[in-house]
Amino acid sequence: MKCSLILFSPTGGTEKVAGILCSALAFETQPLDLTNISFDTGDFSAGSDTVAVLALPSFGGRVPALASERLKRVQGNGMPCVLLCVYGNRAYEDTLVEMEDLAKECGFRVIAAVAAIAEHSIIHQYATGRPDAADEKNLKEIGAKIAHKLSGSFDDSKFTIPGKRPYKKAGGAGLVPKATSACISCGLCAAHCPAGAIDKDNVKKTNKDKCISCMRCVVKCPNKARKVNGAMVAAASLAIKKDCSVRKECECYL
Repeated sequence: MKCSLILFSPTGGTEKVAGILCSALAFETQPLDLTNISFDTGDFSAGSDTVAVLALPSFGGRVPALASERLKRVQGNGMPCVLLCVYGNRAYEDTLVEMEDLAKECGFRVIAAVAAIAEHSIIHQYATGRPDAADEKNLKEIGAKIAHKLSGSFDDSKFTIPGKRPYKKAGGAGLVPKATSACISCGLCAAHCPAGAIDKDNVKKTNKDKCISCMRCVVKCPNKARKVNGAMVAAASLAIKKDCSVRKECECYL
């Protein structure tokens, strides 16, 4: 079995979770990185012995709009597809059902859905260090179950994915990282920004209307010279503290 991984992972958490799941599903993984602003759908491979894994983060309980827009360029052609939603231990709300609708719109055949946890991309005190050893064990067990389903005949219409339609209202970006005095204008932030929100000629200038608050520029900066407003992060942390106080575990729908 081969795996075609369709991925949107600005800070690496979704990619880490997807790597664990894919390793349990297939002996070979070919990624299509939607995070890359110049991604090429020609990199997507399909075949009779291939399963697609669609791995996306949950942004406020929804699929990131930019990921949704790019995914619609991919043609599934009836290929079996596993949905993988990754969130920061608060809640994924309508993300999985939105992923289901998007996958079907692209022509994929959804055969399983997984929700998993990675360290919160903005408020790192939540789900710190995840996916951890327990998550890895759970994801490998889930992968084995999905592989077993793929190995036999199955009816992919007999399971329900949690979430509501119409989806909850998507939130705005809000937290826009800014360059600090430590910035040396190396340009890596602009090169890696999925939304093209950072001016390549003046990296200290960010288009707040394009920024999706994905924090990729913060992660990619070698000098740790991009930061978000501390007071706003503290307020956001307090707002979700109750929802994040209990450890969430991986969930699978088959």
